[in-house]
Amino acid sequence: MVTTSHHAPDIFGAISHPARRRMLDLLIDTDRSVNMIAGQFEMSRPAVSQHLRILLDAGLVTEQRHGRERRYRLVAARLAPVRDWLTHYERFWDHHLMQLQQHLAKDNRK
Repeated sequence: MVTTSHHAPDIFGAISHPARRRMLDLLIDTDRSVNMIAGQFEMSRPAVSQHLRILLDAGLVTEQRHGRERRYRLVAARLAPVRDWLTHYERFWDHHLMQLQQHLAKDNRK
């Protein structure tokens, strides 16, 4: 069974909000400024900054200051616990879908 440490940053909590998942999507290819990210949402810039703070606290993004501008970059490796957790369920579904396929093939032979 896959478990998460109680002392680790709350990565699952950080990705639980759709806006934060979308922010991570925006950061896949390149780093972006707060203003560039905020331009993709119908929420205030302070609200975007609060979401980015949660991602930063979870270690999912890094922040660099360039003068007055803050730029954020994805730290994809920090999503490993999510990948590991999903892999556990992927094996579950692969097993059950294989059983279904075998059952259907058996019915077709009758």
